[in-house]
Amino acid sequence: MIREYNHKDFLPLSSLAAKKQSSGTKVSLVIPTFNEAATVGTIVGIVRKDLVESTPLVDEIIVMDSNSSDGTAIVARTAGAKVFNVADVASEHPVPPGKGSALWKAQFVATGDIIVCVDADIKNFQSHFVYGLIGPFLDNQDLVFAKAFYARPLILENHVFENYGGRVTEILVRPLLCAFMPDLAALYQPLSGEYAFRRGPIEKIPFSSGYGVEIGMMFDICRTYGVSRLAQVDMGTRSHRNRPVSELSRMSLGIIQTLFKKLEAQNVISLKGSIGTTMISHGKNGPEYCTISEIELPSRESVTCACERKLQ
Repeated sequence: MIREYNHKDFLPLSSLAAKKQSSGTKVSLVIPTFNEAATVGTIVGIVRKDLVESTPLVDEIIVMDSNSSDGTAIVARTAGAKVFNVADVASEHPVPPGKGSALWKAQFVATGDIIVCVDADIKNFQSHFVYGLIGPFLDNQDLVFAKAFYARPLILENHVFENYGGRVTEILVRPLLCAFMPDLAALYQPLSGEYAFRRGPIEKIPFSSGYGVEIGMMFDICRTYGVSRLAQVDMGTRSHRNRPVSELSRMSLGIIQTLFKKLEAQNVISLKGSIGTTMISHGKNGPEYCTISEIELPSRESVTCACERKLQ
């Protein structure tokens, strides 16, 4: 059974901050970025004002940037974040480009007991997207992972379609979860980019390198710790930069690669061949080809152990 909360459950913030202080818990906020200069500064600024200066709930704000070309790093640093280029962190462990790679590298620089992750493209960001994910861990010491859920309108040009966001979730991921892992189908937003985890347990699981990172993490947490140690938090409404179908198709192929590999590893299915890595789309001038290849990055704990053995 997945425990459910509402972000309002953790008000007033002064009480939440008192719980955090008495428990000695440290919280890191991690924001992976790639060309998000338009929104990342606002997000960092709100968190710094509301959850660092006004109420001490977040101990550090970390932006993991994947070689943005639009000034994202400068905007984030000016707003008050610690900014790291993914390639410069733990450079002895090279990774392919991808969201999962950025989050994996964040484990080398984040110092919190609880690590909160949020996407950098949220247009209606408010601080409850962060404190709503801190609260469950201060309420229940057994929790390993907390995930946000919300109403997601689809905004196309000047038109708003209520409850049509999360297209990859509803068309691809939820049906697959219902077919193979119904316990996880109880998650309203299995792909949401807003979630938090207890550092120790998550350092024991691998990360997928790309957009499969969220679903891969959910599979491994469910397998290792069980659904009873998961929570989900109602955050109201989330508005973000809606991606074109061509981008969603590439994202979906990466998710399929991760999901099927996890299913095979858990003996749910048996693959008779390799999973394709070429996304073929129909462009204006004919077929367009794009290589999508999710790889599994080792657990942070196994990397640390390997380094320690090498030094001995």
